[in-house]
Amino acid sequence: MSGSGELANRLRELRARHGLTQAELATRVGVTRKTVNTVENRVFVPSTILALKLARALDVSVEDLFQLEG
Repeated sequence: MSGSGELANRLRELRARHGLTQAELATRVGVTRKTVNTVENRVFVPSTILALKLARALDVSVEDLFQLEG
């Protein structure tokens, strides 16, 4: 594989669809609201464990939540 891609995510969209605030989602997965915010805004790439927890909390697969661009 050549080139490096960016990790895109549908976190904000899926969180809103579930009627959750950043703080509520953060509590469900055991992180701070700021962590959720930085993942949503692509400032921070989540660990595999956090990605799995977020996907589980939103009842989607990791692949539905995150996509590699580029």
